[in-house]
Amino acid sequence: MTQFIKNLDSIGVILNRCLIAVAGFFLVVMMVLTVANVFLRSFGIPLKGTFELMGYCGAVAAALALAKTQVARQHIAVEVLIRIFPRTLQSILSIIGSLIGVIFFVLAALQTWRMGNNFWQVNELSETLRFAYFPFVYAVSLGLAVIALVLAIQMLQELKGDKKL
Repeated sequence: MTQFIKNLDSIGVILNRCLIAVAGFFLVVMMVLTVANVFLRSFGIPLKGTFELMGYCGAVAAALALAKTQVARQHIAVEVLIRIFPRTLQSILSIIGSLIGVIFFVLAALQTWRMGNNFWQVNELSETLRFAYFPFVYAVSLGLAVIALVLAIQMLQELKGDKKL
């Protein structure tokens, strides 16, 4: 079981590195797009579809960064009440919270994937630039699936009693 958790953790680390690199790319695209649009607007030539692209890039960047943020424990958590409980109860609550998170994010990833399939089948395109929606929706689904994996790994580590959390 220990080796399984270590292997799963290694996969999670690799996935997180890849997703963060892609999320960083989308942030750079957003920055370049914003600067270019502001610069060109001063000459009366705004970039067409900037609002659309910013929305897509922002959604993908946020979704792909979710798992890394969970690994770093940088999500907002209210621990004021939890800290007064004994360590055993804290561990049980952590496991329950992770389990609920895994279920939620797996369901969200599946539904988002289905939505991407639907967009692909009907060839849904954006209004201004006529971009296909489905690649962006699939990227969001991937980000949701990876945060579910991270939560599952953290839950298994907590069950094992690993203090890595």
